[in-house]
Amino acid sequence: MTHPTPTSRLSGLHKNSIAERLARVVDFAGLDEDTAQHLADMGNLDPHLADHLIENVIATMNVPVGVATNMKVDGRDVLIPMATEESSVVAAVCNAARQCYGSGGFVTSTSGSLMIAQVQLVDTPDPAHARIRILERKAEIQALCDACDPLLVELGGGFRDLEVRIVDTAGGPMVITHLIVDTRDAMGANAVNTMAETIAPHLEGWTGGRVYLRILSNLADRRLARARATWTCEAIGGADVRDGIVSAYRFAAADPYRAATHNKGIMNGVSAVVLATGNDTRAVEAGAHAYAARQGWYSSLTTWEVTADGDLAGSIELPLAVGLIGGATRLHPTARACLKILGVDSAEALARVIAAVGLAQNFSALKALATTGIQKGHMSLHAQNIAMMAGAQGNEIAQVAAALVAQGTVRVDIAKQELARLRG
Repeated sequence: MTHPTPTSRLSGLHKNSIAERLARVVDFAGLDEDTAQHLADMGNLDPHLADHLIENVIATMNVPVGVATNMKVDGRDVLIPMATEESSVVAAVCNAARQCYGSGGFVTSTSGSLMIAQVQLVDTPDPAHARIRILERKAEIQALCDACDPLLVELGGGFRDLEVRIVDTAGGPMVITHLIVDTRDAMGANAVNTMAETIAPHLEGWTGGRVYLRILSNLADRRLARARATWTCEAIGGADVRDGIVSAYRFAAADPYRAATHNKGIMNGVSAVVLATGNDTRAVEAGAHAYAARQGWYSSLTTWEVTADGDLAGSIELPLAVGLIGGATRLHPTARACLKILGVDSAEALARVIAAVGLAQNFSALKALATTGIQKGHMSLHAQNIAMMAGAQGNEIAQVAAALVAQGTVRVDIAKQELARLRG
């Protein structure tokens, strides 16, 4: 007897309760009872809240939240909550911060809290004249935009400037209008998207073109965060280590294949804080990588140099569109708790801390690469994960992990052998 092929057309799934949805998914995928019970455990997130954050909720994904220590940012000691599943990320920030704590820690700055909304006009008969006609309407556009969000204006934000670009494409020239908006302590996507929607029909009337896209840009290059710090040669192990870090940076600055991994390491730290605070990791990552290619080629987000005193100086600059209000930042209880741990009172302060974390993460990665190699630094923490995969529990985890590190071979099959030996 043949069984019917399961169909993914689960009609009305969104109308079901969480338990009903899960039961239907369990049936579709043939999940066992233990797996079903695991998914049904929503942890410390209220199922009602989870059901309203995204669609078709059946479970939650718990990511460990660790705390990085030793961080001093603009003279203030701060603990950094980081949500990540990757071993050694939190430890890397702790170690980097400890090694520059005595020389003042991290100094940060920002360019402000400006976001860009884009409105795309196509089939405009006279693009150059259309551009000028739009610019002539700046005051009218400002009034339309500010009327979309009076509370934002009351808080000191709102429309700030207007740009109009002519972009040559395979389909002909497009007239692209940029609304520059100060979104203050919000990430700002909803605010600027509403403004773009509002002015779209006016742009068509003024130019004779047709509007298609009306949406923010995640290349938030008007919302940059910067951090710098100095590590003394004595603190990091000498001039050879310093020179190795500078050489590794120069490799990343010149070669996009290296720069991709170099910047991924930076984002290990950045994204961990962004996620812990309920902000949009995908938006921040997209903006950072686009910014790394702003000169026409993909390069490093950081710069490493030797100071006049012979010490190591690092700096970072990247777009950080993060907020303290709206979305999961306000709704998710863990995100709210992480913001309390950070003790930040503005989106700008949060961005400053995140930039410092990115620089710290990069320092540790480059130091490991320039000295012992990245694998040795990862090995002890990775060995614990492998030990657990082999079935080790409790005190067995540390013992099996130590045996793997001692052998210099961190593999599941070897971990199983060590575990069997340990259990006699």
